[in-house]
Amino acid sequence: MAVRLRLTRVGGHKDPVWRVVVCDGRAPRDGRIIETVGQYNAQTEPSTIVLKEDRIREWLSKGAQPSDSVRKLMRTQGIS
Repeated sequence: MAVRLRLTRVGGHKDPVWRVVVCDGRAPRDGRIIETVGQYNAQTEPSTIVLKEDRIREWLSKGAQPSDSVRKLMRTQGIS
């Protein structure tokens, strides 16, 4: 099973909030998840980024691959 760290959309119509989740890479964007490890809201000024650094590092050590957008968020927060 290829595990990915990626974004899933929550929130209302024209008011998106994104969760950073751990899921199977074959699952649909808003499909079944394994764990929620953060959230991202681009609607606020400045953008709100909340990540659980310890959980993300643990999943990365287990071989999870972040998507490009999650990789950018991690870089912004100082997680490599």
